[in-house]
Amino acid sequence: QVHLVQSGGGLVQPGGSLRLSCAASGRVLRSYDIGWYRQAPEKQRDFIAGVTIGGRTTFRDSVKGRFTIDRDIDANTVYLQMNNLKPEDTAVYYCAAGTFVPGNFIVTRGRGDYWGQGTQVTVSS
Repeated sequence: QVHLVQSGGGLVQPGGSLRLSCAASGRVLRSYDIGWYRQAPEKQRDFIAGVTIGGRTTFRDSVKGRFTIDRDIDANTVYLQMNNLKPEDTAVYYCAAGTFVPGNFIVTRGRGDYWGQGTQVTVSS
């Protein structure tokens, strides 16, 4: 059964860095693509980055060049490294298991937790 547990996040000054972790159960990273989303207050949850089973990454323009994704397959963990953070990056960040399709990322539905629990990132001086 899929289960994603997030860690990391917190408060950081503009220009600082944070790393978020998404630990997956079982063989999730060998079976699902992983997406990262964020949701700012009173805004919708938006896809910002993702990594395929094969390791190919993609980033939304707003984070491209500042955020990177790494995976530790043996540890079943995906990392979102966030550098040069800006106040507009403030949001709750979520990881999710699913599938990339042309032009979109589809989060899998079914038994299990295909969404991480979310973690707050606050960028403020």
